[in-house]
Amino acid sequence: MAVRARQFQTYVEQPTVVQPKQTIIKQPKKKRITAKEKVLYIAFIVVVSILAVTILHKQSSIQQSTMEIQTIQSEISEISKQNVDLKVKVAELSRYDRIMKKAKALGLTLNEKNVKVVPGE
Repeated sequence: MAVRARQFQTYVEQPTVVQPKQTIIKQPKKKRITAKEKVLYIAFIVVVSILAVTILHKQSSIQQSTMEIQTIQSEISEISKQNVDLKVKVAELSRYDRIMKKAKALGLTLNEKNVKVVPGE
């Protein structure tokens, strides 16, 4: 038994060095973007840019139309003011006493047989 004890002691005394095995795990390479995805991304970007340009074009045409409408409305308001002023001037110039003064200045006389009454507006 002593022999076995020595063998056991010597076996225990000599530690076995176990080197850890290095496991190399190869990870599969990932493709970042596939060719089909690239085509889809490019098509999406093209569609979005076309829509953006279309929207900007429509907005500019709407703004231009709005500006034209505003200028036309300002012209209409100016013309309507001129019309009101002209109506006041017509009413002022068509007064009876002013017409009589002009007629007498031109040497015309009033003949009541030739006068016809016209209903006023």
